[in-house]
Amino acid sequence: MTKYEMLYILDATLTDEAKDGIIKKIEDLVAKNGGVVEKTDRWGVKKLQYPINYKSEGFYVLMTFEANKAFVEELKRVIGITDGIIRRLITKI
Repeated sequence: MTKYEMLYILDATLTDEAKDGIIKKIEDLVAKNGGVVEKTDRWGVKKLQYPINYKSEGFYVLMTFEANKAFVEELKRVIGITDGIIRRLITKI
């Protein structure tokens, strides 16, 4: 398995319960597909460099995990169709 880092931005206007639900959903998805979540850092609400979908702030989350390459493609697909996630970036460590 390869080690990855994923930084994703949630809509800052979501409730805390909704943010927690999305974060838990992503962590469970990694675990269910044979990956291991090492750490999830919640950076909190920060100003975006430029507006995305007319929003100027986002809730940043950094997750470090191990998974295989095929799953990372599936993770990109799932995050792309999940409401509340503005942007994501997955990098190999």
